[in-house]
Amino acid sequence: MAKKKATALSATPKRVSEPKVAMSYRLSPVRIARAQRILGAANATATIEEALDAVIFRRELMEGTRRSLGISVTAAFPDDSRK
Repeated sequence: MAKKKATALSATPKRVSEPKVAMSYRLSPVRIARAQRILGAANATATIEEALDAVIFRRELMEGTRRSLGISVTAAFPDDSRK
């Protein structure tokens, strides 16, 4: 019997890992559980990491929006029906 070749769809995605250090925080278990349900995270550590990523993304989004204020935007698909 021939072995099945792994396809790109069935392969487990590889995560870019960063160095991790053990840290200890006093956090509300209720808030961690609520965030875990909202984010669909597997555990408390994944919940905290995803929440931190969301905060960082929000900042990047806000900074990008601020930088784009005042920039002239031209239509990508101009309306040609007004000829």
